[in-house]
Amino acid sequence: MKKNKSILYSIAIVVALIIVNAISSSVYQRFDLTKDNRYTLSDASKSLVSDLDSPLIIDVFLEGDFPSEFRLLQTEVRQIVDEFQLKSNRIVVNYIDPIKDENTRQQYIEELTKQGLEPYINTDNSTGKVTQDIIFPWAYASYKNGRVKIPLLKRSITQGLQEQINNSVQSLEYAFADGFSKLVNAKAKKIAILKGNGQLDDIYIADFLQTIRPYYSLAQFTLDSVATNPQGTLDKLQHYDLIISAKPNIPFSENEKLVLDQYTMYGGKSLWLTESVVMDKDSLYNEAGTGVSIMRDLNLNDFFFKYGVRVNPTLVKDLYSAPIMLSIGEGSQAQMQPIQWQYSPLAASNPNHPITKNLNLVKFDFASPIDTLKNSIKKSILLQSSPKSKLEGAPTTISLANVTQAPDETTYDKGPQNLAVLLEGKFNSVYDKRVLPFNVTNFKSKSADTKMVVISDGNVVKNEVIKNRPLELGFDQLTGKSFGNKEFLLNTVNYLLDDTGLINIRAKEISVAFLDADKVKDSKGTWQFINIALPLILLGLFGYVFNYLRKRKYAS
Repeated sequence: MKKNKSILYSIAIVVALIIVNAISSSVYQRFDLTKDNRYTLSDASKSLVSDLDSPLIIDVFLEGDFPSEFRLLQTEVRQIVDEFQLKSNRIVVNYIDPIKDENTRQQYIEELTKQGLEPYINTDNSTGKVTQDIIFPWAYASYKNGRVKIPLLKRSITQGLQEQINNSVQSLEYAFADGFSKLVNAKAKKIAILKGNGQLDDIYIADFLQTIRPYYSLAQFTLDSVATNPQGTLDKLQHYDLIISAKPNIPFSENEKLVLDQYTMYGGKSLWLTESVVMDKDSLYNEAGTGVSIMRDLNLNDFFFKYGVRVNPTLVKDLYSAPIMLSIGEGSQAQMQPIQWQYSPLAASNPNHPITKNLNLVKFDFASPIDTLKNSIKKSILLQSSPKSKLEGAPTTISLANVTQAPDETTYDKGPQNLAVLLEGKFNSVYDKRVLPFNVTNFKSKSADTKMVVISDGNVVKNEVIKNRPLELGFDQLTGKSFGNKEFLLNTVNYLLDDTGLINIRAKEISVAFLDADKVKDSKGTWQFINIALPLILLGLFGYVFNYLRKRKYAS
């Protein structure tokens, strides 16, 4: 009887196991138990890969034997790629170590670098011996006939490696989703690049245009036709979702302002990179080494005032600023050296806004402060100078000779100055209850919900040009440093055009725990004793007590 029960019990267990395995093979579920939901893709990411009709191939070059910080990034990359693969069976992933084979190592390094995949050179001297590792924190995504490069490491000139890795881990989903978006999504939104009022030539905004072109349809739009056909110009402008005016230097006529005003009233978005003081760093490189800053009136004061901001005709000087390269010394002894240049503030970003969250410092040149005025428009400060700022009126003489003199820090007491402001809401028309410069069909005095960003320096969007070739926006050729200008402007355009999916992915917070290297070094001996010596001591003590008690028990 007992034998039969035992057999039935064993059969029941086997049947139960078969049923459980059958259910588990047909029903698969992953659970993200992390506090910050780091392995849960956002809805925007899922939608990007849910309807792929061709293979999406991902080539990841972050492979190899890395230091601990990069091993963390490597693991997180694999995790996020696995999550994307679970959402689509059309995603194919290749993990490639470009420097594994010594015979092809140099060729790979040169080819990848030529394609814009700059390697990270990691120098380690923690063991007393200096070693260098070449790491390619990049990936390629290919879909149909397109291919984009995906940066896996968010480099920063002001952060240590651990902080860079932390920011990179937070941005991984955004980095991949952003790359996929360029490949998968059609260019539905249209952007007008305003011309005709002395805006920057295309070669000086080439890198910015190249950055946003994968997402949107771009076209130049001149306001010259306003003089002969203002209503027709307004009708054409309303076909665009966003207008960008990059550093205009010719005043706007009343007709042009009314066209721009009514464009805003009908819900058009706008990005203004404007200035109230004329000064260019290149103008200082003359025999005297001096230049004069003068006020610039673009006839836009009432325009911005009505909307809720005022760009003041002064310059912001900041002790926390980018350097300028100057020749120090005489004759053959002269050397180019970086000297702090207070007219180039390094603006800190608003950590609580999706446009500027986790953003590197943004470099300005001869920026003006922006005042915010009380009205119904919501205003968000995006970028500010440091608390160690001062204001300088115009006109004034600016000399390179003063650069080598130590600044009087007690005069830098004006606090943070607003350099970029986001306006959101229902705008009131500049021409409400005023005589119109021309008759507008269906004039609107109050706008639909819309957005506008005002930046008080046109140089934020200006890339350097060497031998008639534009350099990367935000890259300083002389110092070799990169700033956050390009990412800031891209995020701004995304936000203005309601690409909130990517913006929300970018704002995702992930906490990454790192070992404290100094603490590890100081307590190294203690933890080695606890983990190696102490268990052996306890084992020996246990053996001695066990043998002592055994002998005592059986001695008689």
